[in-house]
Amino acid sequence: SNAELLVDFASIKMNRAWAGLEKAPAGSFKNKLHGLGLRLLARVKPSEIFLKSISKEFTKVEVTYPSSLNARLVRRRLRHIALRGTVIHKKYFYGSVSLLPLTSAFSVLPLPNIPFFCILFRTYSHWRALKGSERLLRLLSDCSGKRNSSVVAENGSKSSHDSSENGTHNSLGPPWVLQPSKELENLLQHGDAHDGVNKCIVSNICKTFDLNTMDVLKYRDSM
Repeated sequence: SNAELLVDFASIKMNRAWAGLEKAPAGSFKNKLHGLGLRLLARVKPSEIFLKSISKEFTKVEVTYPSSLNARLVRRRLRHIALRGTVIHKKYFYGSVSLLPLTSAFSVLPLPNIPFFCILFRTYSHWRALKGSERLLRLLSDCSGKRNSSVVAENGSKSSHDSSENGTHNSLGPPWVLQPSKELENLLQHGDAHDGVNKCIVSNICKTFDLNTMDVLKYRDSM
């Protein structure tokens, strides 16, 4: 659509501008702007980063969770994240768009229009998170409509349930796969009852499952 083409064009422009700031000499004004941008990026919530990573090309979601949890509860939680994302990021997207004309007025000043580019980045970020939320929700809704689910057992075998009238399974499989992990369960059991999951446990989990430790810690602290 035209909106997606416009967003892609703005994304390319912002990436080029960011690359220019990143290569700026230390101590220069552009270098200071780059440092400010890094601080702003550090404030982005991990849930937003997760939703932004879900593009329209995604056709399947695989979820690894502690084996002690119920698979239906895990799927319900994932659906809640998607629903909440559509509501929150739609609200903030339109709010950011409404601020763009106001911040563009600062372009008359003989300085870089920092407020405009900050709002433009947040507009783009909320747009991506909104589209990721809608895509995730669509995948889960498609699966609900077919009443087809798939859970991978610890031994690697896959059990499926299909309550359609003819009782046949979808040859392409469900759009999401739940993978209970005994290893993840054991890692979490090392946590203290009062302190919860500490930094050491988070680090071990991230190493085992190839996750970004800082993002996981940010998400833990935001709970």
